[in-house]
Amino acid sequence: MSVRRRSLGLAAGAVIATLALSGCVAGEDAPAEADATSGTSGTSTTLTLDWATYNPLSLIVKDQGWLEEEGYTIEWVQSLSSSKANEALRAGAIDFGSTAGSAALLARANGSPQQIVDVVAQPEWAALVVPAGSEITSVADLAGKRVAAALGTDPYFFLVQALEANGLGIDDVTVENVLHADGWAALQSGSVDAWSGLDPIMATAEASGAELLYRNLDFNSFSVLNATEEIIETNPDAVQAVVDAYERARAWALENPDETAQILADAAVIDLSVAQKVIDEREGLDIDPVPGEALASVLAPIGAIQVALGDVTSQQSIDAALDTLFAPQFAEKAAG
Repeated sequence: MSVRRRSLGLAAGAVIATLALSGCVAGEDAPAEADATSGTSGTSTTLTLDWATYNPLSLIVKDQGWLEEEGYTIEWVQSLSSSKANEALRAGAIDFGSTAGSAALLARANGSPQQIVDVVAQPEWAALVVPAGSEITSVADLAGKRVAAALGTDPYFFLVQALEANGLGIDDVTVENVLHADGWAALQSGSVDAWSGLDPIMATAEASGAELLYRNLDFNSFSVLNATEEIIETNPDAVQAVVDAYERARAWALENPDETAQILADAAVIDLSVAQKVIDEREGLDIDPVPGEALASVLAPIGAIQVALGDVTSQQSIDAALDTLFAPQFAEKAAG
């Protein structure tokens, strides 16, 4: 199935993609080269982790410094989307990366040597967004329109499912392939008619007057933490330490929602009220962290969509990926 794909805001995207906090070697669009002392080499205590505003637990682990307290040297790199995190994982530029479950499946089915080691959340983080006062009042009205979405991410697969549920296909719209922040910018400028958004940027758009055209929790896949197969095989103690830190962060976030919202607001540079909305209403942190049947049942139909779109060559590739995508032992121990 062909998809008309363009790229908007390339200059802005290039600038955003180079952003990283202290300790980052490079931004998401230009992944850092794997350091000789990184966690993918033997049992080194130097690890490269991503942080992402769509993964609040990563922000807490970074903010609290628990891994550093355990003796690890952490290189922090920002991920601006699941697809970019997958690129960095495949390149060996990071040891751990934050993605949607759908994006992790896509990467694994296309040969990326990564596995899910922790389920971060079950968020309602994607929806279809239109400008205030838009003449588009239903998904059916999107026929022939331009819709911004980051290919290979949960918002993109949300768009595909939303269209199909309302009698349309992906070929009935023109998909503008942009990073999440650039999608919101394109919606504001009028370059697109709608945007398949992602929190917390989507919550900021909503606070600014944009309207959520279509919501469906069932079309959102889980937020997950991936690790490269190399670090899982060569440094399982480090993987366990990271997953333990994530589960410590989950407990901390559930006990300290206001502080969690402040950390998100600071990292994403958004109003605290917007961050509070994300944490209180849409993040879904109180879940079983072990990757297993619940996650697989959500990913299986998305895998079929990926095959139908031509993003994965065959259903056999999806089946093989689902059979090997999860490394549950670390979350089982952390939650035990």
